[in-house]
Amino acid sequence: MVISVAIQKGGSGKTTTVVNLAAALRDIGKKVLLIDLDPQSNLTQAMGITSEPTAEIYSLLKAEAAGDEADVDRVICRQNGMDFIPASLDLAHAELELVSVYGREKILSGILDRIKNRFDFILLDCPPAIGMLTVNALVASDYVILPMQPEFLPLRGLQSFMKFYQRMQKLNPALDILGILITRYDLRVAMSQQVVEQIEALPDLGKRLFTNKIRVNNALAKAQVKGQDIFTYDPQSNGAFNYMALAFEIQNRLEALKSKK
Repeated sequence: MVISVAIQKGGSGKTTTVVNLAAALRDIGKKVLLIDLDPQSNLTQAMGITSEPTAEIYSLLKAEAAGDEADVDRVICRQNGMDFIPASLDLAHAELELVSVYGREKILSGILDRIKNRFDFILLDCPPAIGMLTVNALVASDYVILPMQPEFLPLRGLQSFMKFYQRMQKLNPALDILGILITRYDLRVAMSQQVVEQIEALPDLGKRLFTNKIRVNNALAKAQVKGQDIFTYDPQSNGAFNYMALAFEIQNRLEALKSKK
């Protein structure tokens, strides 16, 4: 199962969600691979890698684009009990280099097709912009999770992303939205509930909201600074509770979707 975590806005909680959802799945016995597809390398840092990685996703994309079979195992490292493919600033070159490659939107798919049967879940942390890296991620994915803060500007970004998603379905007809995830949710702030209610009222989006929301929780940010997932840093925190509940909700939703097919 390949799942992209994507939205065209920074600060939405993509990296936090990839790290901690993966850790929750790990803790319930799933084999997980995380891939950093953002040149800013936030996921790489959140996984505790502070120096420039010697092998990372860019080298795989470059080799695959050149017609060589990329050696994926050379790049996979083990961090916090999870398999992980890091990124570096060099990944920014991929946006330009892939544009002129034949079959450019399927470069990542070619890489993942050789390894995805080894994992229960592969989670892709996408850049906060629409470009060739995000296109490659969504073409390679079975599902996409859309994280967003409950504010009005992110709501506009969500609606804009939906138009992009509809175009992506022409490249990957099997792609589906697994859910919209509300992050940094605060019941004390009226806007939080107002935005949720607005999404619920939208016919194409309301049914896609996850029931579980990620509440404002300082422990999530502190864990990321230390290069740890929330279950390692503070397993009793609200953040840990929320992401574990999300992992079970995702499992249930996938089972429901599977039964409909």
